[in-house]
Amino acid sequence: MTGEPEIGDVFGEMIRDAYAVATGIGPRPMAGGRLPRPVIEIIERDDGLVNGAPAEHYLDPPQRWQPHDHRAVDRVRGHVLDVGVGAGRIALHLQDRGVPVTGLDTSLGALRVSRHRGVRDLVHGTVDEHAADGHRYDTFLLLGNNLGLFEGRKRAPAMLAALAALARPGARVIAHGTDPYGTTDPVHTAYHERNRRRGRIGGQLRLRLRYRLLGTDWFDYLVCSPEEFAELVHGSQWRLTDVDDTDHPYYLATLELRR
Repeated sequence: MTGEPEIGDVFGEMIRDAYAVATGIGPRPMAGGRLPRPVIEIIERDDGLVNGAPAEHYLDPPQRWQPHDHRAVDRVRGHVLDVGVGAGRIALHLQDRGVPVTGLDTSLGALRVSRHRGVRDLVHGTVDEHAADGHRYDTFLLLGNNLGLFEGRKRAPAMLAALAALARPGARVIAHGTDPYGTTDPVHTAYHERNRRRGRIGGQLRLRLRYRLLGTDWFDYLVCSPEEFAELVHGSQWRLTDVDDTDHPYYLATLELRR
């Protein structure tokens, strides 16, 4: 007993339990042996901040989505790669609309839930790994705040290059991000300043996820302003063509492959 979590598929275990609680399919996590226990995603930041949020939103049907999710799926064209498919909420909706869609995730547990829910085409791996498979797509969706997968200045060029390697001519990326700088909470403003002093983007998070006895390794996850994202894209094979900030501080950034 070290007090440290075992490294494992935190997201997959959490999604499996959330699915079991929502549907009764599979063993449910129990509180006191009698009632289903709420499934909470625990996010630990490297300054010691710990937050928790219910995990059931990963299963939400379209009627419970945020408006920006609906606007994002209305902009897709051609074959879609849903990056970070999770429990499949976006991919299932696109399938129902007759849109060809492939779901990509690093979590085997999440992919099992997606498949059980009916997502037909799933890939286990990262964008970089999938780029070697020879598949090509017209639209890349990074929803659920998955603009964060760009991580920061070091990772973004490789991520953009991998997406370009998977792209057909005229392809687009639609990524959901959050501008972190509207807050006056000193816990967050101090973190932004600490990041900048270390040469990082202010909202570049260093996180690990926890669920029950499991944890992930520490990883970077990017929360940035549209202007900061534009700087990361500048000079790549992509150009930033639109920022939809109707639901500020949330926004949809659309990239198009340069001709």
